[in-house]
Amino acid sequence: MDRDYHVHSTYSDGRFLFQMVRAAAEADLDGVGIADHCSVSDREEIQEQKHLLGFNLDQTYERRREAIERLREETDIAIYDGVEMDYHPAEEGQIRSFLDRAGFQYAIGSVHHLEGVNVHVERYFERQSDADCEALVEQYFDQLVALVESELFDIAAHIDLIERNPALRGYATESQYRRVAEAFTDSRTIPELNAGRALGEYGEFHPSPEFLDVLAEYEVPVTVGTDAHKPGEVGERVRHLERYLDRRNIQPVTVEF
Repeated sequence: MDRDYHVHSTYSDGRFLFQMVRAAAEADLDGVGIADHCSVSDREEIQEQKHLLGFNLDQTYERRREAIERLREETDIAIYDGVEMDYHPAEEGQIRSFLDRAGFQYAIGSVHHLEGVNVHVERYFERQSDADCEALVEQYFDQLVALVESELFDIAAHIDLIERNPALRGYATESQYRRVAEAFTDSRTIPELNAGRALGEYGEFHPSPEFLDVLAEYEVPVTVGTDAHKPGEVGERVRHLERYLDRRNIQPVTVEF
């Protein structure tokens, strides 16, 4: 592993740019991608969450780009100007327009919400019946397939994010994994091996071992991202990813800009 395409900074919910870049250099990476969260949704519930969290990269990306340019002059590590976009099928036009205007080096797509609620919110989903959870997980994979087929993104992030939520964990099926794998075989979008909660309470990488087996069966390549929000997470997750890649005999691909 020589590049990490998924690191956050204070332009969303991470730490200072220079701290994240320094941590990537100390982890002996050749390149690090700053992929802050961004949403261009005009749905009221998403707008409310966006304002509460302060995720406004759609307004600050040029300022961040200037900061990245300055950092490039001070370090030998390659710094990539990326973005992690919230995706919903009804908002493809808005997303495409923004990405065309902003001109990032690459874009990561993510499904973060179901019924307007972030999939991490356990208290909302734990009130749902088994049948409702099954339907919500099906909805998640419907949106994920649409994300891949949209051809808007270079990378698809944490493609079974629902597994982080104990209330939604275990509902995904092999047939859903196969639907996603088939979509990737016909798309330029590459799934990401994401270490966001592999060392935390979830304890697994995304995708899960079972999902990763299906992707391998379809010969779908993967790239890698630590999904680090703090400097101390970068090196720790890089080492964990490298051990996992070796154990699974996976050679991650380099994203072409």
